[in-house]
Amino acid sequence: MPPTSVLVVDDSALMRRALKGILAEAGDFEVHTARNGVDALEQLGRIQPDVVTLDINMPEMDGLTCLSKIMEEHPVPVVMVSSLTEHNALVTLEALELGAVDYVPKPGGTVSLNIDDVATELVGKVRSAAKSRVKRAGGLSARLRAQTQRAAVAPPGRRQLSPVGSVDLLLIGSSTGGPALLSDLLPELPATLGAPVVVAQHIPASFTAALARRLDEICPLRVHEVDRIMNVQRGNIYIGRGNADVVVARRTDGLIVKTVPAAAEYRWHPSVDRLVASARRYIDPQRLVCALLTGMGDDGATEMAAVKEGGGRTIAESEETAVVWGMPGELARRGGATEVLPAYEIASRLADWVR
Repeated sequence: MPPTSVLVVDDSALMRRALKGILAEAGDFEVHTARNGVDALEQLGRIQPDVVTLDINMPEMDGLTCLSKIMEEHPVPVVMVSSLTEHNALVTLEALELGAVDYVPKPGGTVSLNIDDVATELVGKVRSAAKSRVKRAGGLSARLRAQTQRAAVAPPGRRQLSPVGSVDLLLIGSSTGGPALLSDLLPELPATLGAPVVVAQHIPASFTAALARRLDEICPLRVHEVDRIMNVQRGNIYIGRGNADVVVARRTDGLIVKTVPAAAEYRWHPSVDRLVASARRYIDPQRLVCALLTGMGDDGATEMAAVKEGGGRTIAESEETAVVWGMPGELARRGGATEVLPAYEIASRLADWVR
C-alpha cells in the first residue's frame, strides 16, 4: 500500500521540521512542506497530497484564506494545527465550517517546543483525514433566521413553548467533522422544540465556549457551554465542556446537566456513552431521542443502542454524508439506529419526533 502523501504548511521552519519528523517516524507517510499559504497553493497541483496540515497564523497568506482557496481549487482533507488561544479557537471553528476535517492543538503556542506531546493525536488524525470525506462550506446565513425565529416565538422576557410532549431529552453525539455539522443541523431545530438538547462533541476545553457562542448566534434555541450545574429547560441547547464529561442528573426541581472530570474508562471526551448512560438512569428510554453524528471510533454506539432497545428512538448519520463514518456506522452495524439518515434530513426528523 503506497504511503499517505502529506503537505505540512507552517511558517516556522522549526515547526515544519518537528511535524515532518513526527509523521515520518510513523512510517506510512510521505511528507512535503510549505512555508506559507502561497507556497502551499503553488505546490498542491504538483504534489496532489492526500492530506494537508495547515497552520493558522502565517505571513503572506493566513491559514483561513489558504483553506478557502484549497476548498475551491484543490479540495483535499485538511487538518488545522493551531495554538489554543481564544482567537485561534474562533478561527479554527471558522476553518471547520469552511471544510477542514479536524484540528490538532499546538500545546506550547505558535512555535511549540513540546509538539511531541500531541504526536499520537497528530498521526491518528492525519490517518483518519486521509480516509475522510471532504465537505465544502455550507454557506449558512443562519444568524438572521435565528433572530427572526426567536422574535416570532415570544416577546422579550416571555418564551412560548409547545405543550409538554412525549420526549424529555434530545441527546446528540459527534466527533470528527462535528462542529461544522452542528453549525448546519442545530440552526434547523425550531425555537418551539419540545425538549431540551444536550450535546457531547469531542473537543478541547478551550474551544467549547467559542463553539457555544458561535452556535448561539445562529440557532433559534439558546446555546450554552456547560461550565457549571445548570437546570435543563426546553428552548435550550447545552454543549458539554471539552476535556471533561457532561452528564445528566435529577434534583427535586427537575433535570440538571453538569460537567464532571473525564473518566478514564471512556476514551473520548466529552464522552457520548457516558452522557447517554447518565440520562438513562433518570429518564425512561422511551422518552429519549438520540442522534449519533460523524466521528471516528465507536463512542455512543453502545448506549444509544440500549436506548433503542428500551423503546427510545435513535438516528445514525449515513455514510453518504459523514466526514468519518465511525461512530454512526457502529451504531448502524449494531442495529441500534431507528433510522440511518443523511445529514440534511436529520434536523427535520428530530423536529418531527421532539414536538
